[in-house]
Amino acid sequence: MYEPIRAKSVHSTVDGPNPDFPHRSREEELDIQLAGHLAALLAVTDELRAAAPSADLDVAAERLAEQVARLRDGRAPARLPGARREGGAAALHRRAHALAGRALVVAASRADTAAAILAAERMDAHAAALEARELASH
Repeated sequence: MYEPIRAKSVHSTVDGPNPDFPHRSREEELDIQLAGHLAALLAVTDELRAAAPSADLDVAAERLAEQVARLRDGRAPARLPGARREGGAAALHRRAHALAGRALVVAASRADTAAAILAAERMDAHAAALEARELASH
């Protein structure tokens, strides 16, 4: 029915954890997750900036880039200025709002106040942009 496991686990041995297998702390894992969410939010922010430049988005992009670099030990995030996907500004604002929410959850779990504040501010900004678009369409 099932083939038996023939190889030893790479995660642990009879003597304990395998020293050749890289292990990260919970905090390191959360840093990686948070940097990823913030980098994705930065990419969407850059897309919004390309579609409709604004000083608020410029400041947000710089703050996001600073936080990503801080979480990645000084390595700046990769950025593609002017890259745009199809879907329109409303879809980008919805995506940015969702990404900021994910970043907020991770930042709160690792007690990163600066990232949590930034994520909450971005959530508010994208929610306001969506609300303004909805009001304008009625």
